[in-house]
Amino acid sequence: MLVMVSSAHAVPPAFVRLAAHAVRWRLLSELAYGDLRVRELVALVGEPQNVVSYHLRLLRSDGLVTARRSSHDGRDSYYRLDLERCAETLAAAGTALHPALRLVPAQPAAAGDPVTSPATPAVTSSVLFVCTGNSARSPVAEALLRHRAGGRADVASAGSHPKPRTHPDAVRVLRRGYGIDIADRRPRHLDTLTGRRFDYVITLCDKVREVCPEPGGHSRHLHWSIPDPAATGDGTGQAGYPAFERAAAEIDTRIRYLLPVLTHPPRT
Repeated sequence: MLVMVSSAHAVPPAFVRLAAHAVRWRLLSELAYGDLRVRELVALVGEPQNVVSYHLRLLRSDGLVTARRSSHDGRDSYYRLDLERCAETLAAAGTALHPALRLVPAQPAAAGDPVTSPATPAVTSSVLFVCTGNSARSPVAEALLRHRAGGRADVASAGSHPKPRTHPDAVRVLRRGYGIDIADRRPRHLDTLTGRRFDYVITLCDKVREVCPEPGGHSRHLHWSIPDPAATGDGTGQAGYPAFERAAAEIDTRIRYLLPVLTHPPRT
């Protein structure tokens, strides 16, 4: 006798349930490349704030989206898409439907290894990282992108109010954790890059994004809301070297997900 196994009452995986809704899919898409505030998502999605907030709450409940208070204006929060969590839940969704559809999320490269290989195409987009002092987050991002791209990236960093020197803990975290030496690097002002064109301008400092005007031209502007590791407002109340380790790890994760975009830019 043939026995039919029915899965009609199976509950769809979390990613499918959440991403299938049109508003939530739009929110995920808008957050895929950078961090945004609620009012910005309201404008982009074209839905009332209460609707956007409701769907953000559902996405946060499963960990697909996280929120972090602005380090410049604590009344604001930046919402961020957790790409690693998305990769995990998307892989689980394939397996739930059929074992042959199992997806294996890309494994992060070791700290000291570039992501690219000799056969990988060179980065085709130029990137500028910006923060206030250009002494910690933005030089770390510049160094990590250049390293992860195997040196084949057109990348720079600058600050709106550069510090006299690169923070010693930024130098130390790159040297110890990633085998990169930026000891001789000096912070520079945004004005020194006037006239130079970048495909992507990525701000890592809430103050720069909220106070300084965006650079002109045809650059695509993204924001990564990363607390200043040299300050105590990193979410733990602790500054010092551990804060630099956390900041570098977050920046490195974001850069690993940025690299495919730079080598194969999405169609607009």
